[in-house]
Amino acid sequence: MDPMTPRERLNATLNHTEPDRLCVDFGAGGQTGMGVSAVHHLRQAILPDPDFRVKVTEPYQMLGEVDLEIIKALRLDVAGVSTPSTMFGFRNEGWKPFTTHDGIGVLVPGNFNYTVDGERAVLMYPEGDTSVPPSGKMPKASFFFDAIPRQDWVIDDATLKVEENTEEFGLLSGEDLEYYREAVDFFYEHTDLGIYVTLPGMGFGDIALVPATWMKHPSGIRDVQEWYMSLVMRPDYVRAIFEKQCEYALQNIELIYRAIGNRAQAVFITGTDFGTQTGLFASLESYRDLFKPFHTAVNKKIHELTGWKTFIHSCGAVFDLIPDLIDAGFDILNPVQISARGMDARKLKQEFGKDIVFWGGGIDTQKTLPFGTPEEVYREVRRNIDIFGDGGGYVFNAVHNVQSNVPVKNILAMFRAIDDAR
Repeated sequence: MDPMTPRERLNATLNHTEPDRLCVDFGAGGQTGMGVSAVHHLRQAILPDPDFRVKVTEPYQMLGEVDLEIIKALRLDVAGVSTPSTMFGFRNEGWKPFTTHDGIGVLVPGNFNYTVDGERAVLMYPEGDTSVPPSGKMPKASFFFDAIPRQDWVIDDATLKVEENTEEFGLLSGEDLEYYREAVDFFYEHTDLGIYVTLPGMGFGDIALVPATWMKHPSGIRDVQEWYMSLVMRPDYVRAIFEKQCEYALQNIELIYRAIGNRAQAVFITGTDFGTQTGLFASLESYRDLFKPFHTAVNKKIHELTGWKTFIHSCGAVFDLIPDLIDAGFDILNPVQISARGMDARKLKQEFGKDIVFWGGGIDTQKTLPFGTPEEVYREVRRNIDIFGDGGGYVFNAVHNVQSNVPVKNILAMFRAIDDAR
């Protein structure tokens, strides 16, 4: 029998049948990638070229492009299509040079316009407009940006308007739909890779999106702490936001489907985190009351209209939440944080492996990958592949993005273990 193409391998995996070999993704989504310096060092190790500059395709997290040459060299299976604009509101075009804090020469989008403060932190601006307050800060010792909440006003519940927290939502423009069509068509027609698409505006309550780093003058509740308190103090207000957001989401699903059809296999829906290191961030009752109805509506629409499999990212100890995620219609769970309490790989596979695809969980990115030895990395990767890969329903990826300061020898050990398991 001929070997599967990567696209066939991903389809088999998503349908819980065992592929010819392990399905592997790095870089398809904003939660499955690598910091730009890590990509640089990896690329130089496998495709040496001292003059090559890696593109920063997700400036907020400073993720590097895992390009088609790397995909081919590492035998990866999935290509990703991001949203039309980055987290800072500009598009990935007009590339120009930039040097990271660790001295790596990279390329950034043309509207990656920044200033440097007195502590040598890089300040980033929405849409690259330096005439408005900055919306992101990358400290000197960091490799990515933190959002700067720009809520310098006191919340007045009597005058708070849902419209203030929903101004970023709306129907996709013709230009945006054409972007999706062209990007998906490129990968479908010119590669045999599986295709993963990030859908916009469906991350109900995603705390990374609350400060609206792409907006010049956001209004409403934009402070992280205030938003989390609002889940308890203002549930009706939050629900009204989600209702309006969901109206647009359901319409945009139809518009994107008309543009790309079933040429995508997996679609990213939400990155709202529901877990901490030790337990759920919110009660099951809170999830069922405030979030699940909207997750169910989006998944129902997608499954009725398309052949796409739906992807949820939630960090932390979410074992007790997984039955509800399955019931809400999600097909894929990421990042599978095996380092969190109760997230034992074997138990996860035994309890839920027939009902949800695990996309991640291949190596602990908090301890083992950055701080372990190559031998420890190798052993952990092989162990997790043996557990999660048994019977299919598993896409290998690390537990969240590989950070820029991870030793390249450990990244190479990870890929050596993947190759030996194929």
